[in-house]
Amino acid sequence: MELAHYSDYAVRLVNTEEPARNKDSLTSVDAVRALFGASAQMARRVTETDVTRFRNVRGRLRAVFEAADGGDHGLAVDLLNSLLMEFPVSPQVSGHEYLNDEGRPNWHIHLADHPSNASAGYAAIASFGLAFHLTEHGPDRLGLCQAAPCRNAYLDTSTNRSRRYCSDRCATRANVAAYRARKRLEAEASGQSGRSADTAQDSRALSEL
Repeated sequence: MELAHYSDYAVRLVNTEEPARNKDSLTSVDAVRALFGASAQMARRVTETDVTRFRNVRGRLRAVFEAADGGDHGLAVDLLNSLLMEFPVSPQVSGHEYLNDEGRPNWHIHLADHPSNASAGYAAIASFGLAFHLTEHGPDRLGLCQAAPCRNAYLDTSTNRSRRYCSDRCATRANVAAYRARKRLEAEASGQSGRSADTAQDSRALSEL
């Protein structure tokens, strides 16, 4: 498993909440377990206590994205380092389950499950993955969707650093909104021009009386 994959854990957790819409899907043990995806072993260790813990970590991860998206990269790094210090990872060399064309292990770095609890384990993986992405691509690649009121987190992997939305759906919605806004302005400008022409014509008519 590539280390870059772990950054998805951070995005997945942050996007369980939509503050602007007052929505929160992280309300049960099952919702927390769903975050782990294929990592069923760690998911089975989730308890009711972890729901609150996950929400706390979620807020701290969102703060990293907010700082990076706002251009305060130093703060984003400081906040992320705080998480890394509190939730250290346990790297292991793995590969027996992944064989190359010659039937030999494809050795790679794997992050082991955290020994204490599920929330600490997830926080460690998510924080490390985000740190890996930040150092590989830069803090400006951590963004929040510009299609208000969405504000979902995303990782910009575009070649020209041009991503501004969390999904194609939000990009389409934002483009449609921008198009309609332009049309309204054009209509208002056209109406004002028409009224100005009528006023000028009336003035000329009065001057001829």
